[in-house]
Amino acid sequence: MVRITLQFDFDINLVSVLTLLVGWGLIVLFAYRIYRKQVVKPKLWKIILVLVIGLFAFMFNMKLFDSLFKFPVLPLGVWILYFLLKSKEGRWEQFRRYAWLGFCANFLFLGLSFASIGAQQVVYPPKNLSTYFSDVDKATIINVHPSSKEVTFLKETFMKELPEMKETEFFSDVWYEETYLSGDPNTRKERFPYHLLGVQGKWGSGLVSSIFLEEDGKGVLIATPTKQYYFRSSDAFLEGVGGR
Repeated sequence: MVRITLQFDFDINLVSVLTLLVGWGLIVLFAYRIYRKQVVKPKLWKIILVLVIGLFAFMFNMKLFDSLFKFPVLPLGVWILYFLLKSKEGRWEQFRRYAWLGFCANFLFLGLSFASIGAQQVVYPPKNLSTYFSDVDKATIINVHPSSKEVTFLKETFMKELPEMKETEFFSDVWYEETYLSGDPNTRKERFPYHLLGVQGKWGSGLVSSIFLEEDGKGVLIATPTKQYYFRSSDAFLEGVGGR
């Protein structure tokens, strides 16, 4: 049985970082346009504070595309600023547009989040094995089941086979019966008894995954928090497995 609770390997998510930079860049641009048109210029720190408070909103959460999105519904930050500034002559009028800009920034980031999902799928396709493997020089194998053998990861063979390995279906009734319905968990056959660590994926993918190798040395199971992807090789990339 695959143990997905083991350590996951991950790096920085370049698409998310770029999305964040684009979002804040647009906010700064809009804020500057408001600032330039004002006769009485407010202090910079006050503008930043109003923008941050304006971001506060009552959110409606919805899960789409295996991700949690927050839809802004009520402008709580704008209301707070209104009640704090309305008693001070001219203050609400001076900062009103910055407050609403902060609230509208929630919609901006929401739209960019949808766009980033599409960009992530194109730049780092999760169904492409090369997304998870760019460097295997430090790869090591951990045996995670009593049925596993002492094997060696053939790095050159694996990288040679990598371009030809496509995603395929790994579930079957026979595998399910052998894994979940046959006897003691310590003695029954385990299809993926090897956990591969120390692998570097494509830089900037930010994909959280755990990698398991099949007992015959020809299959790779990529386990993410939401999905699993199975890839099959024509040649074994593990030395020491039976039938090689």
